[in-house]
Amino acid sequence: MALSNSQYDAIIREYGRQQLLNKHEQDKRVEEIYRLIPAVRELDDAISTTAVQYAKKMLGGDQDALNRMKEELADLREQKKILLQSRGYRADYMEMQYRCPDCRDTGYVNGKKCHCFRQAQMRLLYAQSNIEEVVKRENFQTFSLEYYDDEQVIPAIGKTARAHIRQVEEACRRFVEEFGEKKGSLLLTGNTGVGKTFLANCIAKELIDRYFSVIYLSASDLFDIFSKTKFEYQAEEEMKDMYGFILDCDLLIIDDLGTELNNSFTSSQLFYCLNERLNRKKGTVISTNLSLNALRDNYTERVTSRIMSYYQILPVYGDDIRLKKRRGSRQ
Repeated sequence: MALSNSQYDAIIREYGRQQLLNKHEQDKRVEEIYRLIPAVRELDDAISTTAVQYAKKMLGGDQDALNRMKEELADLREQKKILLQSRGYRADYMEMQYRCPDCRDTGYVNGKKCHCFRQAQMRLLYAQSNIEEVVKRENFQTFSLEYYDDEQVIPAIGKTARAHIRQVEEACRRFVEEFGEKKGSLLLTGNTGVGKTFLANCIAKELIDRYFSVIYLSASDLFDIFSKTKFEYQAEEEMKDMYGFILDCDLLIIDDLGTELNNSFTSSQLFYCLNERLNRKKGTVISTNLSLNALRDNYTERVTSRIMSYYQILPVYGDDIRLKKRRGSRQ
């Protein structure tokens, strides 16, 4: 999931476009102020003239010129600030305004990628991945109860699969609505094909539409990134970035946990990932075919303890929907 050269260039071009837009908007604001408050132009001219005059004095050996220049420029700038504020403008109205003040819309801070660059990278990778097409098909608007039986009561829960999935859907919608405040976590459990991944996609679509950063990974892809980052001596910078995204995105979706090759490394990395995201107050959604007991057997007590303590656990019941759809298409 690293950026290709063309993807990197696309992000850099967007920063260039933003810088030109910033300059254009600043020029418009300056022109507006000069038209409405001519005295501001006079002060700006005085600031420029004063700076030039004192620069000549400093070159001529005047030892005190720098201090006198600072005082006079501070006075002129204060006059300008008072003029602007007296007419209802912010003191910095004529200054360059940035979409990201941290990097000043360059994408880099001290030679390292800014957080806004990382977000742009995440959005681009999402836009060019299969998940974008998937969530167009799998979302709350297309979620259907018709595939869940409404006749046979499931003894373990005392209700039908359809009555239960209705409650699960409501819980997922509530999770989305409360995400801005709580950034909670969910565990979706159940047999293959009962709609766990579909519900995770529903949540992903809603939160992405609300401008939260979302990363969706199968368990196999997740641990592949962990492995490459940890064991490859010269791991690509973009792979390291992806590792950082996994820990810091607003919502991480881990699909089909338990289908990857399980060993002590995956167990330790899963614990670190879940624990770190809890510490950073980030949300996580996990879908798995495993029961809680099976999770404990596969990933140690520490992992299961974190999930049981901090995750809302939503079991999903029903028949394999994919099989039902295939049968229906043959009829």
